[in-house]
Amino acid sequence: QVQLVESGGGLVQSGGSLRLSCAASGSIFSINTMGWYRQAPGKERELVATKTNGGFTNYVDFVKGRFTISRDIAKNMVSLQMNSLKPEDTAVYYCYALVSGDGRSWNNYWGQGTQVTVSS
Repeated sequence: QVQLVESGGGLVQSGGSLRLSCAASGSIFSINTMGWYRQAPGKERELVATKTNGGFTNYVDFVKGRFTISRDIAKNMVSLQMNSLKPEDTAVYYCYALVSGDGRSWNNYWGQGTQVTVSS
């Protein structure tokens, strides 16, 4: 089993910054991709940003230029630096990882979520 533990959420004023971090632990042979999704009240979970082992990054349009994803592959960690936050960024942010426990099969794992609230 694999556990993803997030930290760094909280309350911030519009225009402020927050940094989210996530650490993966457990039965890990390899992690291909780590990233972040978010879910606002009444809405579906949506992609924010992902980063592969090869360094390929994918950002959803509404965070480009404001958010930066980074990974520490050796430590199985991913972080999300969020700048110029807007009230519409308010959501529960979930860490995501595509993990192989045996080098042959891959599974999706999710963290428990961390609340980010941006006040206007």
